Amino acid sequence: MTSAVLFILLFFCMFIGMPIALALGFSSVITILFFSSDSLSTVALKLMANVSEHYTLLAIPFFILSSQFLSTGGVARRLIRFAMALVGHIRGGMAMASVLACMLFAAVSGSSPATVAAIGTIVIAGMVRAGYPENFAAGVITNAGTLGILIPPSIVMLVYAAATEVSAARMFMAGLIPGLIMGAMLMIGIYVLATIKDLPRQPWKGMGEVFRSGFSALGGLMLIIIVIGSIYGGVASPTEAAALSAVYAFFVAVFGYRDIGPLKDIPWRREGESVPVMLTRNIGRMALALPQSFFNREVHKTVMDAAKVSIMLLFIIANAMLFAHVLTTERIPHHIAEIITGMGFEAWSFLLIVNILLILGGDFMEPSALLLIMAPILLPIALKLGIDPIHLGIIMVVNMEIGMVTPPVGLNLFVTAGITGHNLVWVLKAALPWMMILLVFLVMVTYIPAISLWLPNTIDALRGFK
Repeated sequence: MTSAVLFILLFFCMFIGMPIALALGFSSVITILFFSSDSLSTVALKLMANVSEHYTLLAIPFFILSSQFLSTGGVARRLIRFAMALVGHIRGGMAMASVLACMLFAAVSGSSPATVAAIGTIVIAGMVRAGYPENFAAGVITNAGTLGILIPPSIVMLVYAAATEVSAARMFMAGLIPGLIMGAMLMIGIYVLATIKDLPRQPWKGMGEVFRSGFSALGGLMLIIIVIGSIYGGVASPTEAAALSAVYAFFVAVFGYRDIGPLKDIPWRREGESVPVMLTRNIGRMALALPQSFFNREVHKTVMDAAKVSIMLLFIIANAMLFAHVLTTERIPHHIAEIITGMGFEAWSFLLIVNILLILGGDFMEPSALLLIMAPILLPIALKLGIDPIHLGIIMVVNMEIGMVTPPVGLNLFVTAGITGHNLVWVLKAALPWMMILLVFLVMVTYIPAISLWLPNTIDALRGFK
């Protein structure tokens, strides 16, 4: 009875257009008020405790701030140039470079819509000018942008870790190989279609361009090494790595690339200037600009934009975890687990049902909220069936990726529509063929656990061996 009331209230609130965060909170409060032994005072306590007690969630605003600095700066443009130098000479190379650039930017942003916006704004128009069909370019970027939540660091993975209390570091490890495989599958699909349609390739510019573009993109590439290396090497927790990434991104955007801040567009080296003079001049300028940068209008706007996104996401998380608290106290997941296991479901059939539910849910709900609702329900069942919680987490993240490109709440579709100026139906038609690759990849991740578990298990074994 309690579970029926809880879910009916939730879906009714969503149906009448209430924001998802308020729908989660309202249905939870009403259920506590009329059907639970908890007092209403627990609502305020839980809303605060849900965010403050989960240390892992502190990484989210840091990663969002890091992403804002790098999205505002020219990191995306430099990563695209580097990707073009690597694979642009292959048939369909500009589209393949776009996927590679999405993979690289995903490793510094942790957000799927941010990846589509940063990369798509530059490459879709570039591909059209180079002779690619616009729907081809839009479809590739819309789907490649989903790598933003699969390749670590990922905000969605942090949410799953907080909801299920699994290791965020292991989740990051588990997402790396699936992210690389999915990117490779998209690039193979591009190559096959490019060969059939005789799409253009760019001239090979030599290894010199590879090294020059790699050095230009080093600011962004180093962030990948710092974050992933510190987490995988056991030097820092995901939260500590996120804080480090935010500080690093600030210095790269303001003092390295100088795309924002008081030193904007001032070149590092003047024509004919010697290296000692260049270093002296820049060190002096940076020392004077550091206090100014904290009051700079562009820096202030970037921080405020990151704060708005963080507050919005953490408000959704707080209400979703209140909803999960009601589920747990009323033992709803345990009852569902007993029913499922009593019906004789095996692991493979359970995972099939999970994928169907999450794909349908992803059509209507924001990924973090859907994950926070479903993870506490699905995890007890998965554990009873012998499914690793890390494996379940990666399956859920891949389903969230597909939700990013399916209407009516597919955020990537809206971003691409804004970039191209076309309506949502046109973008959906463009993205649909590439979505088939995502569905094939989902089947692979679901039924080949080693794709997700090999790297974290290997790293754990190496640490134990030491």
